[in-house]
Amino acid sequence: MLGVEVRDELLRAAEVALTRCLRVKPGESVLIITDEPLRNIGVHLWVKARELGAEAIYVEMIARKVHGEEPPKPVAEAMKAADVVIAPTSKSLTHTVARKEAAERGARVATMPGITEDIFVRTMSVDYELVQKLTEAVAKVLDEGHEVRVVTSLGTDLTFSIENRKARRSTGVLINPGDWGNLPSGEAYIAPVEGTANGVVLVDGSMTSVGVLTQPIKILFKDGVATQIEGGSEAAKLNELLSKYGVEARNLGEFGVGTNPGARVSGVVLEDEKVLGTIHIALGSNFDFGGRVKAPVHLDGIVMKPTVYVDGRLLMKDGVLLLDI
Repeated sequence: MLGVEVRDELLRAAEVALTRCLRVKPGESVLIITDEPLRNIGVHLWVKARELGAEAIYVEMIARKVHGEEPPKPVAEAMKAADVVIAPTSKSLTHTVARKEAAERGARVATMPGITEDIFVRTMSVDYELVQKLTEAVAKVLDEGHEVRVVTSLGTDLTFSIENRKARRSTGVLINPGDWGNLPSGEAYIAPVEGTANGVVLVDGSMTSVGVLTQPIKILFKDGVATQIEGGSEAAKLNELLSKYGVEARNLGEFGVGTNPGARVSGVVLEDEKVLGTIHIALGSNFDFGGRVKAPVHLDGIVMKPTVYVDGRLLMKDGVLLLDI
């Protein structure tokens, strides 16, 4: 199809995604949404979905310009009508109205923004039972928490409220109507209370739309908003991107903890935010997972080897989770 050579290793990864993670059944409508850069993965998912007896639909759209940009209206409407949506796309559809409405209609939605063939093959072999246990344990701490403090040896010292907010669990198991998340999976994340973040974060792993960092990006927060972004050329690139949007794009929209032992920092945020031993913050939108901010972007920054306190108690020390599972 579309000149794509079918490869066994990609078919095996597609089978895990469709059967182990999404539990696709014969006769279900499975909508694959992709774009030209990720066509190979999209086609392999379509081929495997057909082999599994699903009503497989393949849609290739023009690549979005930024993460969180809405898909075309016909694609959004198709998402609401499908039993399963799986979206290997260049830019993320995770934090979009289209994804939110599809899940509300009962679709099981897996987004795979920026995934590479290497990541697809490698991360589908992870023990998702372990990922699920780690994720649930972290999420429980966040659910019961009121205040988070993050510090690192580089100088990060950020506090914010999570009071009355509930954590999302990205476990890789999307089997019930309305379930949604990333594949590969492995994070617990939460929307900080707007207006409460104060301090500084040094992002030293990677940054959405920038890639793996050669030097840290320093982000200063006051009353929930990133007021200053400092560093080298990579910080300048982030500033340039944010300059196109309003203050909502500078909102501290997310705090997340990676729980996937097979993931590594690769410059692809889909994988980077799942790396065990890291946390990430995001700038921008969070309306679709418990927050109040709608923005045209959602930009994740990875912090390596952090120490994390929830209500004064250690959750993570220098990148090591302190949990009994």
